[in-house]
Amino acid sequence: MEAVPARARAYVACTVLGALGCLLPLPRTYTPWWAVVLLAVVYAGCEQAAARWRFAGTFYPVLLAGAFLLPPPAAALVALPGALLSPVEQRPYALRRIWRAAQLTLGVWAAGQTHWALGGRDAVVACDFPYALVPAGAAVLAFCLVLTALDGGIRALATGAAPAPSGRRGSAPVRRAWRGLFLRTLAPVAVHGLAGLMMAVLWRSPYGPVAALLVLLPMCVSWWVFAQYHRERAAHQATIRALVQAVDIKDGYTRGHSERVGQASMMIARELGMDDARVEVLRFAGILHDVGKLGVPTRLLRKNGPLTPEERRVIELHPEYGHEMVRGIGFLGEARAAVLHHHERLDGSGYPYGLIGSQIPESARVVAVADAFDAMTSTRCYRRARPVPVALEELERCAGAQFDPRMVAALVRALGREGWRPAVTADEERVDMVPAQSVSSSRPGAPR
Repeated sequence: MEAVPARARAYVACTVLGALGCLLPLPRTYTPWWAVVLLAVVYAGCEQAAARWRFAGTFYPVLLAGAFLLPPPAAALVALPGALLSPVEQRPYALRRIWRAAQLTLGVWAAGQTHWALGGRDAVVACDFPYALVPAGAAVLAFCLVLTALDGGIRALATGAAPAPSGRRGSAPVRRAWRGLFLRTLAPVAVHGLAGLMMAVLWRSPYGPVAALLVLLPMCVSWWVFAQYHRERAAHQATIRALVQAVDIKDGYTRGHSERVGQASMMIARELGMDDARVEVLRFAGILHDVGKLGVPTRLLRKNGPLTPEERRVIELHPEYGHEMVRGIGFLGEARAAVLHHHERLDGSGYPYGLIGSQIPESARVVAVADAFDAMTSTRCYRRARPVPVALEELERCAGAQFDPRMVAALVRALGREGWRPAVTADEERVDMVPAQSVSSSRPGAPR
């Protein structure tokens, strides 16, 4: 996002103006400034601690407690110092800080307005349970809706629309900018909302603000646990990147192929309605499907021209090599089966075990289609890339015998909405040197 499009900058500017509009009533609003300052300092301190200890996410309980305790314009002010002073990892730093501050200001203001409109302030003061949960829950929903609406908008404007297969710019990336965003935001914010409500109730109780701040201690512990999960996930990603880089270095002609197969596998999995966790595992499967090529002699991977039967048998060992390499990595789950079986065919003529139909794991059937699609749409040392429509026609022709028709249909639908940008993974000059027979004899299921 270093070069931010003009439309995205305009969107940020409009969001900032909206945030300033939320703060305009402050001079005419009764505001307990000591409470505003205390909550703002606590929130800014939490954000600084998160950055220093590499915790994940934003500490929303303080912001939501402000929405439950203060008038909406004053509550919106709580977010400003912490958002403007928090460290930013990517450029442009200033624009990102301003965007985050404006976004949180609008979100907290909306939560405060919702809470006050439903009588939440009186419910907190009177400790009216369980009714106090109703305005608090509505405020959390309003907060989430504002954050997701603004996040999806900036994603759509910053990335733009990718060209569809027909060549015109489609709206699929715009729709995808909001897909699943609200549900992913709601769960953690709901937990933070309960903590914020506890803070507000204790704040209004005889125990006072000090007791309210003690609520943050168990939240910090849970936050630390969540951060540890993200660190473990980052370590998993680093492990996968290292393996893929090793394959790319050894087989330079297919550099980038693994990442694209992972992307195509993810598109198929989403189109089939799989949950996010399984989609992620299938992305790993696509990325690692060729890791066994580390055990294949480099001269065979880079050979110009057709392979001899003996050389083909050596290359056909790469799924078993790959499975041996990844079977001890627990977090990969069913991705390990995809690594082993992604060259099986529905008619039983595949390898390494000649499995038939449903005997082939579903993850392997997904990766087989993604692998063949990217192989056909990328230039290799032994043939040129095919256009996307031609590759899809070939997949459909082979559906039922080589590929699972469900997976092929899912990829066709996903590409129809989202498009595809095939990458050239070898020099065109090298292809010109390949004998014609090696180009014409290639097929989707070729092991290379």
